[in-house]
Amino acid sequence: MMAVPPLEDNVESLKPFFYPGSVAVIGASREEASIGYRLLESLQRSHFPGSIFPVNPHTTEIAGLRTFSSLCEIPSHVDLAIIVVPAGLVLSIIDDCVAKQVPAVILITAGFAETGGAGSSLEGQLRERIRRSRIRLIGPNCVGLMNLASAVRLNATYTPMVPPVGHVAIASESGGLGLAVVTAAQRLNLGLSSFVSLGNHVDVTVNDLLEYWEQDQHTQVILLYLETIIDPPRFRQNAARVGRCKPIIALKAGRTEAGRSAAGSHTAALATNDKAVDALFAQCGVIQAKTLEEFLSLATGLSNQPLPQGRRVGILTNSGGPGVLCADSCAAEGLLVPEFSKGTQSALASFLPLMAALRNPVDVIGFATEDQHARAVKTMLTSDELDALIIVHVSVRPKDNQPVAAGIVRGVRAARQTGHKQPVYLCWMAEDDLDRPFIVDGEVIPTYKHPEIPARIIRQALTYGTWRKQPAGHIPPYTNVDLVTAKEICTDALADRGPGWLTTQETHSLLRAMKVPLVPGSIATTPEEAVRLAQKIGFPVAVKLASHQIVHKTEMGAVQLNLGDDQAVRDAFNRIRTKLEQAGQLEAMEGVVVQPMLSDGVEVMVGMTRDPLFGHLIAFGLGGIHVEILGDVQFRIAPLTDRDATEMIRGIKGYRLLTGYRGQPPADLEALEETLLRVSRLVEEIPEISELDLNPIFALSEGQGCRIVDARIRVG
Repeated sequence: MMAVPPLEDNVESLKPFFYPGSVAVIGASREEASIGYRLLESLQRSHFPGSIFPVNPHTTEIAGLRTFSSLCEIPSHVDLAIIVVPAGLVLSIIDDCVAKQVPAVILITAGFAETGGAGSSLEGQLRERIRRSRIRLIGPNCVGLMNLASAVRLNATYTPMVPPVGHVAIASESGGLGLAVVTAAQRLNLGLSSFVSLGNHVDVTVNDLLEYWEQDQHTQVILLYLETIIDPPRFRQNAARVGRCKPIIALKAGRTEAGRSAAGSHTAALATNDKAVDALFAQCGVIQAKTLEEFLSLATGLSNQPLPQGRRVGILTNSGGPGVLCADSCAAEGLLVPEFSKGTQSALASFLPLMAALRNPVDVIGFATEDQHARAVKTMLTSDELDALIIVHVSVRPKDNQPVAAGIVRGVRAARQTGHKQPVYLCWMAEDDLDRPFIVDGEVIPTYKHPEIPARIIRQALTYGTWRKQPAGHIPPYTNVDLVTAKEICTDALADRGPGWLTTQETHSLLRAMKVPLVPGSIATTPEEAVRLAQKIGFPVAVKLASHQIVHKTEMGAVQLNLGDDQAVRDAFNRIRTKLEQAGQLEAMEGVVVQPMLSDGVEVMVGMTRDPLFGHLIAFGLGGIHVEILGDVQFRIAPLTDRDATEMIRGIKGYRLLTGYRGQPPADLEALEETLLRVSRLVEEIPEISELDLNPIFALSEGQGCRIVDARIRVG
């Protein structure tokens, strides 16, 4: 992977893209339908104040501009070159850019790795040329870049559409989808600061842009459309840092194509690329959209309104049904729709119709006037009983839309003048009036078509706000571990047998080296040895097959529980041996593990599998045989911080079982967190570990720790 320059140098190297003094369009054309012509047109229509140099050896003038036969013929310095020549000519043009000392290149041309075969080879040559030069390159196979700052007004794309100016930056790995968002911005009153189409990201990636926009005073919200994630560790570091001050909203496509089937452990069975993406975004505070509609809704909601400070939502509507749908959505998202106090209800009753519902949702009925809407909005926002307000309007008569809109604007303005800054969201259900802007002294009220949408926006904003307020986690060093022994066990096993599961003895030794809490127990290779171990441990005991070749022992009948005397242990050993002999797998038997029976505690599991893109993916969930059925598992990417471990445990649906459910004592959560963190340290330090499954782990009561009953570790 290419070395990453220091953050300051990286930001500085991107400035010629956004603030060029001069732009050369190589491949400019007089054909109005061509991309080369459209780029010139976009630059001119956006009133770019710098110099524009068309490059075309076959003409002397295009769109009123003098053309040059080559880049090197241009007499002055060129800050940004936009290349639209055929793919076969690109490498020679890059050589010209190097000779001309052009610092930044946008390569619009397609026909590279996206086409496979020769295109992939050509892209490899392009990448090598860029690495050897000091040039920064966006593309290939992209639609260009916009910077809407008033000082530059740069539209270096082949669309003439210029969106409203604002504080939202967009990076898109799909040119078409990026342009769709840019086009929708006008309708949504979504003001943009800049837009970048990344294409095949041969050089400049989302990671570079995050670092640039972190320093950009014109950008306050960042939108990312991603089809892959380049360098996940760097993305995690950048996004976690940038997200502390600027929300990052991401729509990730291709989430299931890397899903895979079970690979021998519960963790591998449950882990997919989809889970890894969720884990990464959760760890670095990225706000994730599942659909394009949600992506745009989050963009308008978070760019135009402050973050809510709590879960209390007020709903103002002129129709009961949509108001109820909105309230249902709030409840489904974990928000509160509290009943207003008697004082607030009395204030509303003083000016609303007699039939109005006052408790929350507030239903002003279908023909409420402009003044009634204005006073209702102000009363609700100034009641100090709400953290957010959703207004739901159903168009009863088209002629009522204008006065209702005016009343909403008046009410928000009056509340803002008293210092009340709760976010306001509007559901405008008026099919003939969908594009109406709602702007209050420069503040845009985000508008949605359906009453269910604002609740999700509020919940996402709350989750992000909570993440941002919390301190960053730290990674405990755990100096009391024996990493040398642990690594030797893995490397020796690989040298002796090649990739595969560790033996039971190797697994136990490795976990003991990491000071991970195993249930006491030993391996017996004969029935009598098993009896002696059971006598030493104390009855009742469990006897289980020890084998690194047979993974799912329960299915083989190779787990015998609650054995109360010598003969029961002896019989259990013999039954297990007979089952393997009948199955023709006796050579897989290393012996049996004899352990004390555990009857108290909640069964959980900790696992790890290695994702080819994201690295070590660690899992925590309810354990035992139910883990794959219930799928109640949280994933995070190693290395884990203490905050990650806490969130994983508290994030499962079965968390209540660990807090003392129906009179049971609460579990030792600190011990579970420490187990997760020690496993994270283990797999980070020993990359030979490719899969790990600790299941079940008995979470004992507070102060009693936890105990791993069964463990499997694979190296490769």
